[in-house]
Amino acid sequence: MEIIIGKLAGFCGGINSAVSKTEKLLVDKEKIYCLGELTHNKQVMEKLEKSGLIVIEKLEDIENNTEVIFRAHGMPKNAYDEAKKRNIKVYDFTCPRVLALHEQIEKESKKGKYIFLLGEEGHPEIVGTMGFADKNNLFLLQTINDVENAIKDLLASKRTELYILSQTTFSLRKFDEIVEKIIQKLEKKGIDIEINNSICEATELRQKETEKISQIVDYMIIIGGKNSSNTRKLYEISEKNCKNAIHIETKDELKNIDFSNYKKIGIMAGASTPKSSIAGVKEYLNELT
Repeated sequence: MEIIIGKLAGFCGGINSAVSKTEKLLVDKEKIYCLGELTHNKQVMEKLEKSGLIVIEKLEDIENNTEVIFRAHGMPKNAYDEAKKRNIKVYDFTCPRVLALHEQIEKESKKGKYIFLLGEEGHPEIVGTMGFADKNNLFLLQTINDVENAIKDLLASKRTELYILSQTTFSLRKFDEIVEKIIQKLEKKGIDIEINNSICEATELRQKETEKISQIVDYMIIIGGKNSSNTRKLYEISEKNCKNAIHIETKDELKNIDFSNYKKIGIMAGASTPKSSIAGVKEYLNELT
């Protein structure tokens, strides 16, 4: 059995930084609050919570004059305003890529441009990013089927400038498909279109590597949180290229699978998956040979 592990599998820079900084804080503090899950990985969160991390859902859950971590996915602008008003010290561990997204959408929105934001409704990054834009001139597109309604809203607004950007972990394939349709539909409509492919480079490269590996293996294993958007994208890519694909969080989910007939097994992991989870899966597969 040959095992092929993606070179980009596991923690991205933003998640690695957020987790490392949180671990350092917990060395000197018995507890510290985190607004939302720091990262979408059950095993990582359980470890941090055992060390004193307390996840809260809203700032109202903590008292004034205390401390809180802002998760790697980012928070809306009003969260910063509320923390400042209540004298709550913020450790901002938002991914730098997401912070750049916040700055860009706020800048373009203030210029009066209509914003098309491509992403997953309800995802923490999207919730945070939308909080930096004028919601009256903003449309969230999740799939290519949203293009028609988005364009109707744009034309009804009488705005002539359109700015397109996306969630940093959005599917590159979906981004290209949606943008192509938008351009086709707005041809000769007198709309000035600016496109910002704000998908994180690491996300983009990880998706491309997953595509390559899943095309040459008999079985594809994707490791990462079931609530991780970027991990689900990797699984979707794998499903299209390999008839045997599975999305797991830990090696325990592989125990009922017979791998004896598979010669090549591919492994890829999401941006919030620790190296220990990847190593555990590899070790388990090696023990079968």
